[in-house]
Amino acid sequence: MSRIGKAPIKLPPQVTVTIKENEVKVKGAKGELSRKVHQDMKIKVADGAVIVERPTDSKEHRSLHGLTRTLINNMVVGVTTGFEKELHLIGVGYKVLKQGNGIQILCGYSHPVDIAPIKGIDFDVEVEKGVNKIKVKGIDKELVGQVAANIRFVKPPEPYKGKGIKYAKEVIIRKLGKAGKTGK
Repeated sequence: MSRIGKAPIKLPPQVTVTIKENEVKVKGAKGELSRKVHQDMKIKVADGAVIVERPTDSKEHRSLHGLTRTLINNMVVGVTTGFEKELHLIGVGYKVLKQGNGIQILCGYSHPVDIAPIKGIDFDVEVEKGVNKIKVKGIDKELVGQVAANIRFVKPPEPYKGKGIKYAKEVIIRKLGKAGKTGK
């Protein structure tokens, strides 16, 4: 049996889970999320916990078991504490400005790059020790990760000087530039 799939998901007191056919709705202090899960997975709410069961030990059901449990757990965590990704802008003249609910990034192009506000996502912008930081916050883990990846895609970090937009904990492996003439 899947070690992840068989673990019950403990529900905090303010979270409610409703299951209708193969759709799971989770409602909490920060908002509400819903997701359709595979129809073969059996989901039950009992004793303040969500339990995911699989019908057989086939390879497909084993893989869906852990996946379904993790997706529901991410929904519960999202509506209670939320998710956050932090990005850093590294480079001379690189900066980010908050404009309404969206952001504007200046990163060496001939034009500023505007990131439009997205429903369910909040942007925080701050400057600390000369590094511009963007925090992407929301209750849907997939959406937060995708928006952060889209922002990073505007100007990915390059390996020679390390300039660009990178995740806070990302390590950029630097390459050496041109080697000077050796010898005489």
